[in-house]
Amino acid sequence: MSTAKNVRPEPGAETSGDSYLPGHGNGGYRVRHYDLELDYRIGPNRLSGRARITALATQALSRFSLDLSGFTVRRVLVDGRPAKFGRSGLKLRITPARPVAADAEFIVEVRYVGNPRPVGGRWGDIGWDELTDGALVASQPVGAPSWFPCNDHPADKAAYRVAVTTSSPYTVLVTGKLVSRRRAASTTTWVYERTEPTSTYLMGVQIGQYDEVELDGGGVLQRAAVPGRLRRLFTADFGRHGAIMAALQRYFGPYPFDEYVVVVADDELDDPIEAQGMSVFGANHVDGRRTHERLAVHELAHQWFGNSLSVADWRHIWLNEGFATYAEWLWSEESGGERAGAHARRWHSLLAGAPADLRIADPGVAAMFDERVYKRGALTLHALRGRLGDEVFFALLREWTSRHRHGTVTTRQFVTLAEQSAGESLTGFFAGWLDEARLPEPPRH
Repeated sequence: MSTAKNVRPEPGAETSGDSYLPGHGNGGYRVRHYDLELDYRIGPNRLSGRARITALATQALSRFSLDLSGFTVRRVLVDGRPAKFGRSGLKLRITPARPVAADAEFIVEVRYVGNPRPVGGRWGDIGWDELTDGALVASQPVGAPSWFPCNDHPADKAAYRVAVTTSSPYTVLVTGKLVSRRRAASTTTWVYERTEPTSTYLMGVQIGQYDEVELDGGGVLQRAAVPGRLRRLFTADFGRHGAIMAALQRYFGPYPFDEYVVVVADDELDDPIEAQGMSVFGANHVDGRRTHERLAVHELAHQWFGNSLSVADWRHIWLNEGFATYAEWLWSEESGGERAGAHARRWHSLLAGAPADLRIADPGVAAMFDERVYKRGALTLHALRGRLGDEVFFALLREWTSRHRHGTVTTRQFVTLAEQSAGESLTGFFAGWLDEARLPEPPRH
């Protein structure tokens, strides 16, 4: 193995070009498929991995990099040949034995071992995390390198095969379709495939001792993994999930994946976790009184907004969070609670008392998850609904999710489609709601 100082990347190869998180993601290639073989020992928190990454070079590559945090890398192959490699912070720098030609497909194999730890940063610890009895992955926005080498940018969406071997008493859930389960003497290997293009931060692994629970699907296969002690409370809290699924499909169009999986960890979590086709809640989100039902709606809405439609750059985060927040208001209206207009008026009043120093079309990296991005994003949609009328507005949302299904999106694309739906320029409208820090007048409906 070479040292990091002897393995230099191509110019620009160690950045995705993301305006907020340029250090995550890499240039020079696009990943098509990840094949991960993971052996996890729960007690010592020990992970041995083999990652086989199929990628397409977008330029000639004599060197390139992957994102990986921690671990000891034991071997790297490129197209079956040993490659030189070194480490520098988050980057695994690789020099293949033969340069990769532009437009050529190539395969990188990385063998690694260690104790997975979350990636630290401005949002706390993000990524692979130990539970009291098991493990979970919460990767938004920078945690994917905590458990596999990757091109960690939301716009580089790929397919996956993930095999996890661990102690047999434990259930393993990975975002994807379970295609096989093989039991050995004391371990079981669970194999999942995710065929839809998926961002790295939306891949998750959840390991625990769970009961399997079938959910009312609302026309979609839905299931859950829940600690036995919480099963009764969970059944009450998620008893309307089929109706929620049916309602969101009317608003947003067909559910974009084959199934939806809910996991309840047997530990408390600060916030629920979104993954592709999966949401993870803490034990503190289950109380039998539907106290946190709005969070269930929010996470389900992310399957359309954030997962199927992923941001091309993190500055467009309102396209994830504003839409998911507005879904909460729509469900409230649908289920006999406060109407969306009441939520809009209350939040407009609260935001009017907050500092006017944030533009939600470009909030800045420090404010990516600021509550104002969520609530003002939802207010923008409610104001647009009033401007267009319900028929045109909901047709716009369904066209938005259909046109960009399993793709990447930007604010400009949404504005353009909204203007096409309206049949007029909406430049002034969107400038006021998205581009200016001053809060516009409240929606009138």
